[in-house]
Amino acid sequence: MIANFKTIEISKFSDIIGQDNTKKQLLSALIMQRNVIIIGPPGIGKTTLAKNVSKLLPEITVNDCNYNCLPDLPLCPKCRSSKVNTKKIKGIQRFIRIQGSPDLTVEDLIGDIDPLKALKFGSLSIEAFTPGKIFKANNGVLFFDEINRCPEKLQNSLLQVLEENKATIGSYDIELPANFIFIGTMNPEDFAGTEKLSEVFLDRFDIIYIGYPETLAIEEEITLTKSKILKEIEFPNSLLKKYLLFIRVLRQSKDLERAPSVRASIGVYERAQSNALINKRKKVNEDDIKDALISVIAHRIRLKPSVKFVMKVEDFIEKEYKNFIETFNERKLEKESDLP
Repeated sequence: MIANFKTIEISKFSDIIGQDNTKKQLLSALIMQRNVIIIGPPGIGKTTLAKNVSKLLPEITVNDCNYNCLPDLPLCPKCRSSKVNTKKIKGIQRFIRIQGSPDLTVEDLIGDIDPLKALKFGSLSIEAFTPGKIFKANNGVLFFDEINRCPEKLQNSLLQVLEENKATIGSYDIELPANFIFIGTMNPEDFAGTEKLSEVFLDRFDIIYIGYPETLAIEEEITLTKSKILKEIEFPNSLLKKYLLFIRVLRQSKDLERAPSVRASIGVYERAQSNALINKRKKVNEDDIKDALISVIAHRIRLKPSVKFVMKVEDFIEKEYKNFIETFNERKLEKESDLP
């Protein structure tokens, strides 16, 4: 067993604020050691949530080999043929990360034949094989960030691994001594640079969805926790709530295909402080926030074609912010439920 997740409380997923239902779904899958893919837009904590799992993994003793063989279950050639020293690996070392990319190859993931070792041991000898990251995840967690940015060929190479614990490279068969939990993340398929995942591939996983912060209070806590803070600059709480509410209202706009992420909330907070400092003030004001909006938000949203045809994204943000401020001042809004 990778870890006894049955004893873990949801509160242990403390690196991400809110998202209680997502945490519950992930813990439920981990208890049964099921492979999962976490789906959601960028900048909402998918990677943070997955990395939090490494803190839940206990330290274990394994053989000092490239496959993390258990001492009482030697699987690789080195451990089978001779006595191998053991080592202790911490939870974070049992969490192996792969960054999805169009140029990632099957050999990067699974491994390849080392030409020098092939001359020494023979081209079809397992001693000539150099293991990839999948093998390093043995008895741990394989975290595949942005899996749908990888080519279809690589997705296909994982099918056999996930189904049979066996990898094939050309005519070379390798019994895969890897017992791991697979946690993947992916952006929605309409994002640039993503590949459609096949139905047979997705059938190997449970899908867990994660969305934007559930409430204004949670988003405020995330912003204050994750942002860099200039101690000499005061950021009034009323202004913080106001611009966060604007971002949350913007996410609901019928004119957007892509909404601003939580990174936008953090970015505006940090840049507004910088603007106040540049302007030689000790307190952030509305002009500091307004001056940061275009730079922080414009590239994080996408207008619908009908809107993009008649308006630039910069003009759209300025218009929406002006309308929001007018409504805010008229109605003295403090929370989303106050909106008309």
